[in-house]
Amino acid sequence: MGQYLRVEWRASVGLIGAVLLYLTLPLLFPLALAVLYGEPVLPFLVPMAVTLGIGGGLRTLADIEEDVGPREAFLAVATIWLLVAAIGALPFLVAGNGTIAQPVNAMFEAMSGLTTTGATVIGDFDAHSQSVLMWRQLLQWLGGLGILILVTAVLSEIGVGGAQLMETETQSQSSNRLTPRISETAQLIWGLYLGLTVLVVAVLAGMHYLGPVVGVELAPNMNLYNAVAHALTSISTAGFSPEARSIEAFSAAVQWVLVPVMLLGSTSFVLIYFAIQGAPMRLLRSEEFRFYIGVFVLFTATSAALLVGTQELDMGLHDTVRHAAFNVASILTTTGYASQDFTNWPNAGQNVLFAAMFVGGMVGSTTCSIKSLRWLVVLKSFRRDLFTAIHPNAVRPVRVSGNSVDEETIRDIYGYVLLSIVIFFLLTLFIVIDGARSGVDPTEFEAMGAAASTVLNIGPAFGRAGPMNNYLVFPESTRAVMVVLMWLGRIEIVPVLVLFTPSFWRS
Repeated sequence: MGQYLRVEWRASVGLIGAVLLYLTLPLLFPLALAVLYGEPVLPFLVPMAVTLGIGGGLRTLADIEEDVGPREAFLAVATIWLLVAAIGALPFLVAGNGTIAQPVNAMFEAMSGLTTTGATVIGDFDAHSQSVLMWRQLLQWLGGLGILILVTAVLSEIGVGGAQLMETETQSQSSNRLTPRISETAQLIWGLYLGLTVLVVAVLAGMHYLGPVVGVELAPNMNLYNAVAHALTSISTAGFSPEARSIEAFSAAVQWVLVPVMLLGSTSFVLIYFAIQGAPMRLLRSEEFRFYIGVFVLFTATSAALLVGTQELDMGLHDTVRHAAFNVASILTTTGYASQDFTNWPNAGQNVLFAAMFVGGMVGSTTCSIKSLRWLVVLKSFRRDLFTAIHPNAVRPVRVSGNSVDEETIRDIYGYVLLSIVIFFLLTLFIVIDGARSGVDPTEFEAMGAAASTVLNIGPAFGRAGPMNNYLVFPESTRAVMVVLMWLGRIEIVPVLVLFTPSFWRS
């Protein structure tokens, strides 16, 4: 006799169907661009029809009387991310141009976009229409919005994904949800996210169009199309660019502007919301924010010091500081832009960027990786353990921003950090073995960089997968595994792995 199925899957199906139906709305934007530029519209009409068909079909199977509990939320979250990526790949397949017309590559590009990873398998940017390239940008913006709503409105309800720490760190009861109702929280996040995106568009486009008026060429290549494209992927800390050379294609002024934008996108949107509401000091009172900015300053200073005097790069002091600040901000915030090919940096400088991959921004932001708050708790708890080793009878709680973190949360953080590192090492091993089998023979540092970049959703790696290259160097089997691990890393491992445990379904 089989056990009773404990997951009310019809509730999950209803939520999945609703999200897919809403996906038709963002597809209207590249469709409008295709009409405007006289480009093929079929790459967007087909996924719209597929989305309406699947979404509508799932809604008919839904049971609207069933509540979405923790198990149903896990199932819905993991499935939504996978299905949206699959539908997001359809425009690349239907357009049929370039390297992303192949199924595994199309799924790689779409998953990289939706998870805001920023790793690419495009070999020729000129082969793609402006509307298809803009869809690629929009996918990342949707992924950044999706993770914000997921963490602050959904995972906070079931205590995973680092969301259980947000109430402690923001020093306000239920501040992780902003409002008691998930729908209201989603609306607040959507409004704030959209408003910041529009602000970035205005700044970038303004630099381009107002510069000649005042007699200064601030951003000669940053037209309205590029301003929108890069606003979508900077505030979402995502990293795609319609330019093959990433942000190297733009002026120093644009690069300086994008540094604070990336840092803003990697800051807790809960704290940003309260700052806009008249409580800016909450940012400064946040230990996580101070730790995160401190890491940025330390890594930037270290990188700049290592780059000074590097004859091969032949940079002055200003350019050295700019490239150090930009690329550290890009990797630390998991954005993945590049202002120059940092694979030409000295080995020590590249290793600083590699270390930055594992840090990430704040919980409750669009960033990926392990995140600063987890490292802060790990460091504080390790220091506490050293103290109690000497004073075994002492009671010394771990405090963040003056509030204690419960021991169960600390254990969860240790488990998450350990699991992330184990998965990183396993993927590194797979990349090396699969590369040797296929004749690619990646170096250990190339394999480690690519593994960290995909598992932690960073984007560019090192060597042949560096910021001015792509992931086509790896065999198709490796790229397929990377697709799965980008999905796994973006929704913070637990919501995916829990689906593969028998107890999730039946206990």
